[in-house]
Amino acid sequence: MEILAECTAKAIIDCPAEKINITEWLFTLKDFEYQSCSTAHIASGVSFSEDGKRMSINVEKVADNFLVQHYVEEIGDKNHCRVNSVSDSISPLGTTKIGVTWELKIVPISNDQCELHNHVAVSATPEFLAVLKSLNITDLSLVKSQMLQNLEAHNNEETPFCQ
Repeated sequence: MEILAECTAKAIIDCPAEKINITEWLFTLKDFEYQSCSTAHIASGVSFSEDGKRMSINVEKVADNFLVQHYVEEIGDKNHCRVNSVSDSISPLGTTKIGVTWELKIVPISNDQCELHNHVAVSATPEFLAVLKSLNITDLSLVKSQMLQNLEAHNNEETPFCQ
């Protein structure tokens, strides 16, 4: 799948890295905690995929795009978590699916502090490209530019509160 936008936001956490388990945090995050990380966050919960992997389900509205994300665990280490979702996307362009990879890393910077790296990549799916084609949008540069702008704003807002 073609990457449409990706960015990384970082935040300092005043806690030793060895006291944090970023994967457990993600899969035990309470709904109100998720909502407190961003004004765009609507709801969250946890479940399991068909093959038994842990899944974080998030609902949010980024810019004019309403998203329902079904993040399935790919990497679940103490200091590194990566989840992937084929997300439902409802926007003025129409209803479609987009790929989203969300990756969280904890990097020690001192005995008492660490840094959270919050990386998000959005990918085109065949369904998304079909919606664009139906609207005669063949040049992805404007779509990519707007998507990157929205993604950066959202990621920069939520990252300092993911603690």
